[in-house]
Amino acid sequence: MKLHEYQSKFVFAGYGIPIPHGKIATTPQEAFEIAREIGQPVVIKAQVLVGGRGKAGGVKLARNPDEAEMYASAILGMNIKGLTVKKVLVDPAADIKTEIYLGVTTDRAARRSVMMASAAGGVDIEEVARSTPEKIVRIHIDPFLGLRDYQARDIACGIGLARQYWKEFIQIARALYRCYEENDASLAEINPLVITADDHLLALDGKMVLDDNGLFRHPQLAEMRDTDEEAPAEAQARQAGLSYVKLDGEIGCMVNGAGLAMTTMDMTKLFGGSPANFLDIGGGAKADKVATALRIILADPNVKSVLFNIFGGITRCDEVARGILEALQEVPTQVPMVVRLIGTNEEEGRAILADANMITAATLAEAAQKAVEAAKQYATERGEQS
Repeated sequence: MKLHEYQSKFVFAGYGIPIPHGKIATTPQEAFEIAREIGQPVVIKAQVLVGGRGKAGGVKLARNPDEAEMYASAILGMNIKGLTVKKVLVDPAADIKTEIYLGVTTDRAARRSVMMASAAGGVDIEEVARSTPEKIVRIHIDPFLGLRDYQARDIACGIGLARQYWKEFIQIARALYRCYEENDASLAEINPLVITADDHLLALDGKMVLDDNGLFRHPQLAEMRDTDEEAPAEAQARQAGLSYVKLDGEIGCMVNGAGLAMTTMDMTKLFGGSPANFLDIGGGAKADKVATALRIILADPNVKSVLFNIFGGITRCDEVARGILEALQEVPTQVPMVVRLIGTNEEEGRAILADANMITAATLAEAAQKAVEAAKQYATERGEQS
C-alpha cells in the first residue's frame, strides 16, 4: 500500500521529522485560501501515486494566492500516467541551499534493512544508482540494535555533509528508521531532504510504501488507502480477502496457497504459456469467495483459459467446485477451464464438476500443459494470437 506525499509527511512529522506546514486542497478556491493563510510563496503539488509529477506539469511555484488558485485549477483534473489528480498539496516554498536523498528499505539479499543516502537529492534515486552508483552511501541496520548514531554519522560523512548539520541529520535519520520499522513499511524515503537558507534540514517530499500484511496492526494507516487509484480488480480482490496481482499473460490461475500459486505460474511458463495473474484464494475458502475470484479472472479480456490448482487441506475441494459453478451461472463464458483437485473431498468436487464441461487433470504438470493447449486452441478458434 502506497501513501500519498502529504500522508507520508504527516506520518514523518509524528516522529519529529521537520516538514513544511502545508495543507491539502481539493478545489482551486481552497488552494487560494491556504496560500493566503500561509502568507508567502507556495508550491502547488499534485497528489498522485506515481512519479514524474514535475515533468508532467503537476508541480508549480505560486508567488501569491491568485497564482495558487490558477495553478490548482490547471493541476486538479490533470491526467498523470493514467491517474487523475483529485488533490493538491499547498506547501510553503522553501529557500533551498542543498538537496539530499535519504531513505530506508529492505535488502532481501542481506536479510536486513538498509539506509541509503546521496548528495544527489531531488532526482530519481534509481537513475542515480544506474548512472553514478558511487554517489549512494548504504548502511545495513541490525534489527536488534536499530540505527546507531555512529552509522548515521558515517552516512553524513559519506555524502559530504558539513559537520554543522550532523546533529540534526542524525536525529532525522533515526526518526526515519523508527517510522519505517514501527509502521511495517517496505520503503520510507525523503527526497529531497533539503538544507534551507537558514541552515536547517527540512523534508520537502516524502514517500512510504507499507506492507499490506502488517496493516491489521495499523488501522489508522489502513484508513489512508486511496481506493480511487487502485485497479478495480485488485480493489475487489482485497475486499474479498483474496491475494491478487494482474499480469500480462493469457492463463488465468486460481490456486490456494502462495507457494503453490508461484509453482503453478512457473509450470504454465514451462509448457509455453504465460500467467495472466497471481491469485491465492487462501485456506478455507468457501464457494462465494471462489466465485468472486473466478469473476475477477474472467473480467480480464486477455484470459484464454483458466487453470484451477487446488490442494484440499483446509480448503475443501467440493466448496471450490460449488464456487466455480456459482460463478459460471453469473458470468457465462466460453473460456476453457482446466481443473486439478486433490485432497479433502476431492471425489465430491470432481463429481460436482463432472457435468460442467471441465477439463480435468491428475497432476500439476498435466493441468498446466492442458491449460496452455486449451488457450492456444481458444485463440485459434477466434482468430487471435495466443
